[in-house]
Amino acid sequence: MTVAIVRFPGSLDHDSARRAVERLGAPAEYAWHADAELPPGTTSVLLPGGFSYGDHLRCGAIASRAPIMAAVRRHAERGGRVMGICNGFQVLCEAGLLPGALRRNATLSFVCRQMELEVDDAGTPWTGGLATGEVISIPVKNNEGAWYGDPAQARVVLRYHGDDTLGSVDRIAGIASEAGNVMGLMPHPEEACDPLLGSTDGGLVLRAVAAP
Repeated sequence: MTVAIVRFPGSLDHDSARRAVERLGAPAEYAWHADAELPPGTTSVLLPGGFSYGDHLRCGAIASRAPIMAAVRRHAERGGRVMGICNGFQVLCEAGLLPGALRRNATLSFVCRQMELEVDDAGTPWTGGLATGEVISIPVKNNEGAWYGDPAQARVVLRYHGDDTLGSVDRIAGIASEAGNVMGLMPHPEEACDPLLGSTDGGLVLRAVAAP
C-alpha cells in the first residue's frame, strides 16, 4: 500500500502531510502535478495544503486541471480514498469531486488558530471510531476557507463547534462525497498529530488515509 501525496507548484504542507502519514504507520510517496498516473500500489491519495499556482484565478482552479487529477478522479471512481486538506479541499471542489466552493473568510483576513470541530457524520471512513457530536481540536490556517454551497447537496462530516471565524455556510468544516470515499476539509489534521503541537486529534481523521 502507498499513500500518494500530490504536489503542485506552490504546495507547502506536503512534508507535514508525509510525516503525519508515516507516523500513522503507512508508507507515503510524492506524486508530481504533471504525472499521468499515481504511484504503483496507491491505496489513498492526499492533496495537501498550500497555495497551488499562487492561488491565481481561483484557489485550486488551475491545480484542478493538472494531468495528475485525471488519475485522482479514476482512483476516486474506483472507490479509492481521497482526502484534500485546505488548498487540497479547494482543488477537489474545483475539480467537481466535491460540491460547493471556498470563498474569502468572513474576516477578509488570514486566520490561523486552533479550532474545535464537531463530528456530524460518524458513518464515513474518515470518522470511524468517532461518535456523532464528538468534539476534536484541529488548527486552521487559510484566507479563503469559508465553504459556500447547498448543505443539502453535501455530505457534511465536520462542523465548527461554536464560533465559526471563517463564516462557512452552516459552520461546515469538512464534507465528503456521497459514497464517503472522497473528503475535503479546511482544518489541517497533519498539524495535529504530535503532542508537541498541542493536539493529536488530527490522527483520528487521517488514519483512514493510512488504512490498507
